Amino acid sequence: MEKSCTLLIHFDKGTPAIANEIKEALEGNDVSAKVDAMKKAIMLLLNGETLPQLFITIVRYVLPSEDHTVQKLLLLYLEIIEKTDAKGRVLPEMILICQNLRNNLQHPNEYIRGVTLRFLCRLNETEIIEPLIPSVLQNLEHRHPFIRRNAILAVMSIYKLPQGDQLLVDAPDMIEKVLSTEQDPSAKRNAFLMLFTCAQERATNYLLTHVDRVSEWGELLQMVVLELIRKVCRTNRGEKAKYIKIIIALLNSPSTAVIYECAGTLVSLSSAPSAIKAAANTYCQLLLSQSDNNVKLIVLDRLNELKYSHRDVMVDLIMDVLRALLSPNLDIQRKTLDIVLELITPRNINEVVLLLKKEVVKTQTGELEKNGEYRQMLIQAIHSCAIKFPEVASTVVHLLMDFLGDSNVASAIDVVVFVREIIETNPKLRVSIITRLLDTFYQIRAARVCSCALWIIGEYCLSLSEVESAIATIKQCLGDLPFYSASEEGEATDASKKTPQASSITISSRRPAVLADGTYATQSAASETAFSPPTIVPGSLTSGNLRSLLLTGDFFLGAVVACTLTKLVLRLEEVQPSKVEVNKATTQTLLILVSMLQLGQSHVLPHPIDNDSYDRIVLCMRLLCNTGDEIRKIWLQSCRQSFVKMLSEKQLRETEELKAKAQVSHAQPDDLIDFYHLKSRKGMSQLELEDEVQDDLKRATGEFVKDADDANKLNRILQLTGLSDPVYAEAYVTVHHYDIVLDVTVINRTKETLQNLCLELATMGDLKLVERPQNYTLAPESSKQIKANIKVSSTETGVIFGNIVYETSNVLERTVVVLNDIHIDIMDYISPAVCSDTAFRTMWAEFEWENKVAVNTVIQDEKEFLNHIIKSINMKCLTAPSALDGECGFLAANLYAKSVFGEDALVNLSIEKQADGKLSGYIRIRSKTQGIALSLGDKITLKQKGGS
Repeated sequence: MEKSCTLLIHFDKGTPAIANEIKEALEGNDVSAKVDAMKKAIMLLLNGETLPQLFITIVRYVLPSEDHTVQKLLLLYLEIIEKTDAKGRVLPEMILICQNLRNNLQHPNEYIRGVTLRFLCRLNETEIIEPLIPSVLQNLEHRHPFIRRNAILAVMSIYKLPQGDQLLVDAPDMIEKVLSTEQDPSAKRNAFLMLFTCAQERATNYLLTHVDRVSEWGELLQMVVLELIRKVCRTNRGEKAKYIKIIIALLNSPSTAVIYECAGTLVSLSSAPSAIKAAANTYCQLLLSQSDNNVKLIVLDRLNELKYSHRDVMVDLIMDVLRALLSPNLDIQRKTLDIVLELITPRNINEVVLLLKKEVVKTQTGELEKNGEYRQMLIQAIHSCAIKFPEVASTVVHLLMDFLGDSNVASAIDVVVFVREIIETNPKLRVSIITRLLDTFYQIRAARVCSCALWIIGEYCLSLSEVESAIATIKQCLGDLPFYSASEEGEATDASKKTPQASSITISSRRPAVLADGTYATQSAASETAFSPPTIVPGSLTSGNLRSLLLTGDFFLGAVVACTLTKLVLRLEEVQPSKVEVNKATTQTLLILVSMLQLGQSHVLPHPIDNDSYDRIVLCMRLLCNTGDEIRKIWLQSCRQSFVKMLSEKQLRETEELKAKAQVSHAQPDDLIDFYHLKSRKGMSQLELEDEVQDDLKRATGEFVKDADDANKLNRILQLTGLSDPVYAEAYVTVHHYDIVLDVTVINRTKETLQNLCLELATMGDLKLVERPQNYTLAPESSKQIKANIKVSSTETGVIFGNIVYETSNVLERTVVVLNDIHIDIMDYISPAVCSDTAFRTMWAEFEWENKVAVNTVIQDEKEFLNHIIKSINMKCLTAPSALDGECGFLAANLYAKSVFGEDALVNLSIEKQADGKLSGYIRIRSKTQGIALSLGDKITLKQKGGS
């Protein structure tokens, strides 16, 4: 068995001190040298050395020392040395230290007495402790509280030994007397703790006798009282009524630690609305009063738990929770908003949105470094509020549109996506949103925001004035045409002055000249002429956000501009009676499109226009020249219909997620039903009555019923040995988030007694054994249940392997039975989760570990294969069902899951149907850690062929 150690010191064993040098230092008279030698000896012992030759030297030269540091190190040395032989008997030389310990327990110096009593708490050898008991008991009445409190702890540890109740028969009586007379808070707490641990009934009686004075006790004692209440009520829930009054009284304690524990205890014991409200109010007070961000995060976690179990109570406290936004920490602000968004109701929506608007305005001051990220969170929160309660959209949409030109691009994208959704779901706001968007469009500087804003303008400008204003705004933002010019003689001189890259040369022929930067010079009719390369015309300073983006080579935006202008011209044909005006707008639009194509095919930009954008712009030009009714219908109606369908699917997904989160409870047919109105109410407080009602409601809805899936339990039983082995073993594996519990049943199938039977386990992967199982003696044909706890530190497939070792009376050698390996499945740690497409793309770009698995399956249908993979790896498909519709021979989908450790798992499935009907392609897995990527890849490789 491994020894438990209370002293952990790093020590480099590369140059260990020689035992003789330590011995010489200990025999000398120099105290500082003795201290250094004792430290070296202790560190060597901790690192596996035995040093048996030092014991007698320490007894002779260190025991008599009066120096406090030496005495403290001596006790540490005595704590870690071996005090028993291989058979568990105390070594005879240990008797030498008993007299020294007795002298220390009677020492005139309080420190020596106190640390010696503390040392006795860590001794397990009865033979050493027994002669010291009278001295320990004398210290219970010492005048100094430091000695009394350590003497009480020593009595408790002695009483807890296997024969402790025989060594100290009347220990509870003595400690109870000490508790009634003790004045020191720490000693009083230790005395109550001893009764709580060793004589719970006495502790309970003392507490109930002094109920009225509990609020006057010290913080340490109050914490132990709360621990006692939790333990008592856990074993006997019927007695909780008498203790809840104590908890309510302690909620007014000046100690924040006590009131935090009170709130947690109250929630665990009572379901009464008044009790839950008192606990929630306490958490809200701590949220505002504590400056430590870690404390705030812990309190928010507790409030989040209350949100799920007692939502009705939490709804009334939503504004108190929102006050946590005053903290500048982003994690606290994010967690606060997550809690609040699930507590919004029609009653409090206006207050919540008003506060969020104020917070958005505050972020414009620019005082804090992370204002942009905080503003983005607020915008997303307001977006969520407006979708749930459309009536508040009118109060926030115009404020948020001021941030379309925000320097934080992510924040601006959130705003424009919000505007796009609101303009569809709130038709009454369409006119005001379009007007505001056209007024602020020139402020937008991000290409993605411009693209989305242009789509809104193209789809929702319906009246004549709106269409004309939209065309004029886009033309103004594009600036004067062309986007670049090959300047003539007079302009060339000006261009060469403005453009440093433009160089002037003199030529005598009419052939074009190639300049140093790779551009062409133009020439005039004169024989000696200054040439200059084609130059970009920047446009005016007051307008030109679209122009400046196009001149950086963003032709995807150019294609969006072309589509938007085409839609506006098509709509102008419907609303403008004058054909002249329509033809004029068409001509101007064609001129803009041609100019963009010329810019894309010129040498002015480092990269030419891409093929997709080129084809899109050319399609728009053809459409403007020859329009059919079917094409007009697709451009003016189908795009918007697709957007409406996307919104409805999004809403449907959110509804399904809420249903999945809702707890489905069922009551059993033979469950007891208590009728609240027929119960006796004598002597019951209002809190107790409320608690009875809540318990009845929980029984009626089946919340107390935990359905056990027996079939699933049987699937988790693993056979570890063969049926013909002398020892049969099987394990039931239970996975609790961070722990794995192995409940191993060992059966002796022989007619002999098995001695020193030990289950030896080892692990592979990020698994760690918490403790090594003990040795057991197994009678013939008997069985034993052995439990082993294993800690899990990351999400990856792990392996547990080992053997059973035992001895028999007939055979001197130990027998070893090798066990089957236990494979811990990654599926136990990951669960389907949801994230936005933007968040998925961001994580996909950031995560460094990728595992690429080639598709190799007998399944021939793309959707069937996708469903098989989703089921096999327990992930959520983020791709909308409408995007997977149709039979085109290709399929691409994104899957997402989250582990219990907070790790993200991303999967992209891209498959194609070959001519022979087989599927080909790749499944890519990305994660922040290597383990989850490799384990998921192995799982997919194993499962993808369509096997079970």
